[in-house]
Amino acid sequence: MASAATEFLIGKIEEVLEKEASSIAGVRDQVDEIKQELISMKSFLEDAEGKKIDTEGEKEWVASIRNSVYDVEDIIDEFMYRMHEQRNGGRLARLLCKTIIIPKNWYRGRFARWLRKTIHIPTRFQCRGRFVRWLRKCIQIPEYLWYRRQIAKKLQKITKTIKEIPERKKRYGVSRVGGTGSNDIRNRVQNQAESSLFITEDELVGFEDKKKLLIGWLMNEVKHQIVVSVVGMGGSGKTTLVAKIFTDDTVKKHFECYAWITVSQTYVIEDLFRSLIKEFHQSRKEIVPGSLNSMSYKELLEILVNYLEFKRYVVVLDDVWNIQLLREIRVSLQDRQLGSRILLTTRNDDIAFHSYGVESLVHRIQPLENNDAWELFSRKAFLTYHNKCCPTELETLACELVAKCKGLPLAIVTLGGLMSSKKSSAEWREVRNNLNWHLTNDHFLEPVKSILLLSYNDLPYRLKHCFLYCSLFPEDHLIGRYRLVRLWIAEGFIEHVNGVTLEDLAERYLIELTFRSMLQFVKKDSQSRIPEQCLMHDLMREIALSTSEREKFGVVFDRRRVMEETRVRRLAIHTTEGEIELCTGMLQLRTFLVFPSGLCSPLLSNTWSSGFYLLRVLDLENVPIDRLPNNLVYLFNLRYLNLRGTQIKRLPKDIGRLHNLQTLDISDTNIKILPSGSSELINLRHLYMGHFNDTGFETFICASGIRASSHISMFKKLQDLFFVRSDKNMIRLLRKMTQLRMLGITNVKESDEIELCASIQKMKILVWLNLSVSDSSEGFLRIDALASPPPYLESLLLRGKLESIPCWFCSLQCLTHIELLWCRLEEDLLPHIEALPCLERILLDNAYVGKEMSFSRGFAKLTNLELFNFGVLNKVSVEKGVMPNLQYLGLRSCKKLKTLPHGLEYLTHLEKLYLESVTRKLIESIREGGVDRPKVQHIRIIDHHYKTSSGLSYESLS
Repeated sequence: MASAATEFLIGKIEEVLEKEASSIAGVRDQVDEIKQELISMKSFLEDAEGKKIDTEGEKEWVASIRNSVYDVEDIIDEFMYRMHEQRNGGRLARLLCKTIIIPKNWYRGRFARWLRKTIHIPTRFQCRGRFVRWLRKCIQIPEYLWYRRQIAKKLQKITKTIKEIPERKKRYGVSRVGGTGSNDIRNRVQNQAESSLFITEDELVGFEDKKKLLIGWLMNEVKHQIVVSVVGMGGSGKTTLVAKIFTDDTVKKHFECYAWITVSQTYVIEDLFRSLIKEFHQSRKEIVPGSLNSMSYKELLEILVNYLEFKRYVVVLDDVWNIQLLREIRVSLQDRQLGSRILLTTRNDDIAFHSYGVESLVHRIQPLENNDAWELFSRKAFLTYHNKCCPTELETLACELVAKCKGLPLAIVTLGGLMSSKKSSAEWREVRNNLNWHLTNDHFLEPVKSILLLSYNDLPYRLKHCFLYCSLFPEDHLIGRYRLVRLWIAEGFIEHVNGVTLEDLAERYLIELTFRSMLQFVKKDSQSRIPEQCLMHDLMREIALSTSEREKFGVVFDRRRVMEETRVRRLAIHTTEGEIELCTGMLQLRTFLVFPSGLCSPLLSNTWSSGFYLLRVLDLENVPIDRLPNNLVYLFNLRYLNLRGTQIKRLPKDIGRLHNLQTLDISDTNIKILPSGSSELINLRHLYMGHFNDTGFETFICASGIRASSHISMFKKLQDLFFVRSDKNMIRLLRKMTQLRMLGITNVKESDEIELCASIQKMKILVWLNLSVSDSSEGFLRIDALASPPPYLESLLLRGKLESIPCWFCSLQCLTHIELLWCRLEEDLLPHIEALPCLERILLDNAYVGKEMSFSRGFAKLTNLELFNFGVLNKVSVEKGVMPNLQYLGLRSCKKLKTLPHGLEYLTHLEKLYLESVTRKLIESIREGGVDRPKVQHIRIIDHHYKTSSGLSYESLS
């Protein structure tokens, strides 16, 4: 992780050298020298991260380099902060009064002293007028040069310190960081994987159905070669499951030879060929050819190809880390149309779903169900107890520990083994309260830590930053996709790549972390590859937190106390009560996140930001504050400001001083208008405003936007703008904002149609559009004049009555998500959108006033369909072959619909049926014994929500 921080800083220095050449003119040599030292340090740290650090001397050696890296970052950021103050005249008047120097052609005696005492420049003239321009030409400010000299001295000092580190190492006899850390971890993991071949059947829980499924895939009658992939996070039981299949006598008899290969992250293809040859010969009890170690690649390949030419084989490749492996090894595993199979396990979706030129089948291994998890834990933890059952006094603690494992079999087994030696409630509480410490220090839990660390160590350095950042969110917190992406960008974790936006690249990072099983999908949006929300596994988070704290990357506080750690870079507050007390002067702090919870939320004192002038991220979402400290506008470095859900009524009038601000979120606050000073936010990329007046799903939900100044069109870098309140001037200004990718407008009037459509038509890269009237009783939402809609539009949300279906709907070839709310169309919408090739999600809320809806063709990619508030709809039908990929169907408040959609049985991929406030007759028809029960037998989840006197209740009809 220290090498990742160094790599990050090297990139930052390169950016400073390139973009701030004039500012650093006096210290360029020192900055350049620092850069070269950092490059050398990075090489060492990469070696250190791959090895086990045992001695205190070695730990101190690595820590000193890491601290030096942070010192360099602090010095450079502080220097840029001082230069910014000088360039922007933030305190020009005070500086002039203190430090003014008269040019050489002026008398320097009493007049100069008198001028120092008497000159006063009003604040409003700080950056304006001829007088100030004249002063800038003829007056020099020594403090500018003084800071430059001070920074030069600091850089020289830190360079000297860096150079002394290896000398000190040599002087005190600290050896080169050695050990076999990564190799030890890989060897332990490989040994543990291969030991799965000898696990007895009574040690397995919850695997029987999975085992039958995979055996069916292996032993079907298909003659061509098939690659079967089992994918899941480390410790999810992939290897154990495959091992039980591999050792099954029925499977062995089906194939003429078989081989099991455990693949390391670094492999040599010749060694894998040798292992295959040995395994195949041993499976048939044949003599292994001699001299394998001396054979070349070609000789080994020839032996394998010839040996397998007329044999049906099965090969297990356990723990595959990259796609290239299977490409290389399949040269030897040719398809002879004999029914051979390749079975692999991996943590990476990219590997599992890759096309290898043959048929591929993928099984995503799911966490154990609660009952199975408890049974497995009990077998290990209570083996020596009476009846092998949990004592009453330990039940609550045991349930909490099992819940921490989140269905991860390895964690359940290992933690159960540890707890089997703990007999008292006090010992159990100690483990529950300090699980983070035990994961790091207890040898019983080493297998869990080792397996999870393998995934972390395999990450590129930028993804390590992104992954660790997620641990700053509270446990079980659903992390919003947009919020996380914006935070990563503000932190500087996303590199600049020509032709790719920072947002698109950040979403690729998010996809990769979920594909690597480092984060979990929770809810997918219409673009099915990108999670709308993601979640971090509890144990993965504990390991990430340990790494973050050790490397000074970030710290989480979950109780009230004074913050004394001045070296921390990122601070997340998780607390439920009291005032947050922090020490001032925390120069190193770059990120401040607050996550309030419970009825009593944390309070912030008015001076909380006085020492954080290099802050990059300030996230106060839902913190109950009603005003911001005055010194907020001096946070020159601030990139991200989130005030969503606070009680703030106005932004500082000088908010425009935050020239580096990229994201401003004031949604669901009491702010009614943007101050005119906001026009100076020249680097703003994302502006989120307004709120929804949510009065219940059966009523019109009004979206309220915020009035923006006439200067908003000056935001040339702005990509996201919502929700802005519509008026004639604003709509005309939007015509200039052709760079927008996401746009939300409220209070749209009928009379806005021509201007609005003309503005939208110019937005050629728009991908998200939300238009809303202010009240359902007002006139129509008119958008027919949009002759040529944005060609890449992916999401369309319309709220308000439509007189007819816009003719341009059928041209939205990139549309993946459409929501029509309170449109009350008399014409059937479906024929106009059924042929859209990318459409994946439809939500219709009081969108149609007809009695019947018929899905008669198309909707090839549709996965989500939601029908809400259809007052007279009494029949829905689905023809065979339509919506073949539908996974989710939601019906809410369709009070005339007394039967399930006709043809529901044709939706074979339907996984969840959600029913809320529907007729009793419909519900009775799908209960056990009901007339429509056979239609829903294939649906895994059927949830029914209904109103009672105490509120909304729930039952499962699965």
